[in-house]
Amino acid sequence: MHNDDHASRNSDVNDGKMERAKDQALGKHDSNPSAGDLVGEAAGGVSGVLTGAAIGSVGGPIGTIIGGIAGAMGGWWSGRAISEAAGALTDDDDKHYRSHYESSTTRAPDRSYDHARPAYHLGHVASRNPDYNGRSWEEVEPHLRHGWSDDVSTKHGAWDTMSGYAREGFTRGSSGLGRAANTATQKLDDFKDRIDGNPASRPGPDRTDGR
Repeated sequence: MHNDDHASRNSDVNDGKMERAKDQALGKHDSNPSAGDLVGEAAGGVSGVLTGAAIGSVGGPIGTIIGGIAGAMGGWWSGRAISEAAGALTDDDDKHYRSHYESSTTRAPDRSYDHARPAYHLGHVASRNPDYNGRSWEEVEPHLRHGWSDDVSTKHGAWDTMSGYAREGFTRGSSGLGRAANTATQKLDDFKDRIDGNPASRPGPDRTDGR
C-alpha cells in the first residue's frame, strides 16, 4: 500500500510539472484567445492537413469562406500553411481593422464591425499566400471572391460592398511582411559584417550594405 501511495504521489508531481510546462509553452487553457487563435480554430485548427471540405464544415465565417476558396482554388488554400497564416493575425491587427471600419464613411450604420471582420481577416490571411507575393490586389481579388458565397453575403454583406475591407487586410498584411523581410535582411547583413570584421560597418543601414 505504501509503495502504491508513493507511486501515486510521484505521478501527481510529474503530471503537475507537465501541465506547468505546457502552460509555459502554449499559455494557460483559460487564457483569452488571440484573433489569430480564433481564425485558426475556425479554419480547422493547427493540426492535420486541411482540405476545402474540412474547412468548410467548421463553424465560423472565416472557416466557411476559406473552405470555399480552397474548394475552388486548391493549392496553398487547402494546405496546413493556412493555420500558420492565421496565426500571423494579431490582436493589434484586429484593433486596427476595427478602428478602420468604425471610421469608414461608407459602412452601413446598422452593421457592426463583426459583420466586416471576416473580410478584413480574409485579406490578411491571403497576404501570407506566397503565390500572391508581388501581385496587386486586382489580381488577388477574384480568388477571394470564390469564398464569399450567397450565405456569407446574407450574413455579412455582398462582396462588392465588403471587398474594400478585405483589401485593407491584404494591404496591411503585405506591408507587415515587407517590414519583417527588411528587418531580417538588415540583421543578416550586420551579422555578415561582424564575421568579416568590416570596420566600416555599423548596426542598421550603412554604406557597406548591399556589397
